[in-house]
Parts: sequence; C-alpha cells; structure tokens
Amino acid sequence: MTLSTCFRTSLLCAAFGFTAVQASAADEWHFVVANNTQSRIVNLQVSEDKSEWGDFDVGSGIGPGKTATMIWDHSTDGEGCVQWMRAEFADGSVSEASKQNFCEDLDSPIEFEE
Repeated sequence: MTLSTCFRTSLLCAAFGFTAVQASAADEWHFVVANNTQSRIVNLQVSEDKSEWGDFDVGSGIGPGKTATMIWDHSTDGEGCVQWMRAEFADGSVSEASKQNFCEDLDSPIEFEE
C-alpha cells in the first residue's frame, strides 16, 4: 500500500516517540475514540501483532461519556492500516483488543464500552 491509500499508523508508538493530541487540523491523519464506560481512559495501546504494544499519548485522558479526536504522529507514516487497539482505564482495567482499519472512515468513533 502507498501512503496515499494507507492511514499513517504505528503500533510501536513508544519506540518511535509516538504522541497524540486533540485534533486541530483537518488535514491530519486521525481517529475518534468514544468512552462509553464509567472510568476515564488513561492510555490507548496499539499493536500490529498483539504481542508488542505501543502507548498512544492521550494527555489527561478521555473522561466517561466523552469523545476525543486523536492525531497520529508523522513518525508513523508508512505503517499498515490494520492495527489492534485496546484501552487502559483509571480503575486499572484493560479493554479487549479490537481490530481496527485506520484507512477507513476516520470519523466514526472507536467505541469502548463496559
């Protein structure tokens, strides 16, 4: 896949200095997260193979009932579209990993539910 057809992603986020911030530019590669739980999301993790996980910086977190737009760092250009994602919560729990295609429908939220 070429960069023009593949969403810029990386699962080894920490190794590449991967960070995310609230979306501020429409031309950035992004995804949306909806926290439909009673606990704050304090970390998102991504992995291509479900064996090595990289941390995605969510700043102060994503509160219960909140939605946030996250921006991929440019250091992740050239990575695959299909990635696994899971959330860590303030209560210490971790969601099941879900397979995501970050090349499709960037504005439909990835929902984390109880």
